[in-house]
Amino acid sequence: MILLRPAAFIAITSAFGALAGPLPDPIPASAYAPVNMDEATLGQLLFYDPILSGNKNIACATCHHPKFATGDGLSLGIGEGGIGLGMERRGDPDNMPPHRIPRNSPALFNLGAAEFTVMFHDGRIEVDDTTRSGFRTPLDDDMLDGFASLLSAQTMFPVLSPDEMAGQQLENDVSKAVRQGLITGDGGAWDILARRVAALPDYAQRFQAVYDHIDSPDHIAFTDISNAIAVFIAHEWRSDTSVFDAYLRDPDAAYPPDAARGMDLFYGDAGCSSCHTGPFQTDHSFHAMGAPQLGPGKAAVFETHASDLGRNRVTGDPADAFAFRTPSLRNVMQTGPWGHAGAHSKMDQFIPDHLDPVAAADRFTTDANARSTVQLPPLKADDWREMDDPVARDRIVQAALIRTPVTLNPPDIAAIVAFLRTLDDDTALNGRMGIPDAVPSGLAVGGVAD
Repeated sequence: MILLRPAAFIAITSAFGALAGPLPDPIPASAYAPVNMDEATLGQLLFYDPILSGNKNIACATCHHPKFATGDGLSLGIGEGGIGLGMERRGDPDNMPPHRIPRNSPALFNLGAAEFTVMFHDGRIEVDDTTRSGFRTPLDDDMLDGFASLLSAQTMFPVLSPDEMAGQQLENDVSKAVRQGLITGDGGAWDILARRVAALPDYAQRFQAVYDHIDSPDHIAFTDISNAIAVFIAHEWRSDTSVFDAYLRDPDAAYPPDAARGMDLFYGDAGCSSCHTGPFQTDHSFHAMGAPQLGPGKAAVFETHASDLGRNRVTGDPADAFAFRTPSLRNVMQTGPWGHAGAHSKMDQFIPDHLDPVAAADRFTTDANARSTVQLPPLKADDWREMDDPVARDRIVQAALIRTPVTLNPPDIAAIVAFLRTLDDDTALNGRMGIPDAVPSGLAVGGVAD
């Protein structure tokens, strides 16, 4: 992990001070909820414990690891059926996964901040005050009782996904329940996981100490597990102490001159802040940017395509085709590969491709060399089916051509990269609590065996 170090910083002079657009306000402490540290410690153990996966071989941390800035270091990861971390991850010969995870593993920074009211690349879960639960998700509203926050609610999906944590077909009790559509209630997938956790004395004691409504292990529900994990994520990866944050709080603070020029471009002529706005550099909205598509795509079990329509899969609106959520840029230089399918592993190439989708599509055709930089561990798969199809490739590009391409020269790109490095936050990247030495289940921490 390459972190920004304070070297040769100087205060921004008036020549750099005349930005073309307004900077965001500093992030106030009120942007985050108070944290119960006992609850966060409980969530930390659960986050790193494979007990929450169907086959007890993969944890939340396996695909959201601090070694890779809360991602997995891959363009598209291997979930259930994988062994190892990062580019060393492989399919287990005795439990080979059928395909890669369809989308790039998103970073977890600042997800506990109040303004994060929509999550996942396609925004399929979001805060919605018109519903009884207060959330809108693909699940029925009455299944959402007990989740204390949107961040808590988002954890309910990976544990149900055969490719991520549940396991395939009928190979364990969790995957059997999921296959039968049994999610909530006695014997449902969430109940099975809760009973596993409740059976471990260390967890049982901790839950009873943290939550007033839990008087015995039998009272532990999956929502309690999810709520604890959410509190840990919110605390561990709160990110508001970067060099950029220091400058927002004190414009006289030291700041690198090359980054100052990049900040001027970012909030000015390059137009980055039209979408990457606000204190976390995101408008929390959805845009078709023409990002190259690779991997299995996002499809229902009865579909055979390799495309990913993004937000359109949630709304059904043709205008949302190939639109994906604007990611926050906090610690972005450490969270690559970038894009919903992780097609880019070099930021100085991602930026121009991001601004010119036609050029990006051309670079990812069969006879171009961009594919060689994609971070994919070996797995038998037709990863480029969509980009090899001229019609499919053109659909992606056309959806993005509602905007005018922006051209930046190499010095401009280098300056923007320098600015993005000032969004790195050592406190968040290193983690406030770190990786536990052991977890109550006795399984390999993070799902990674020695």
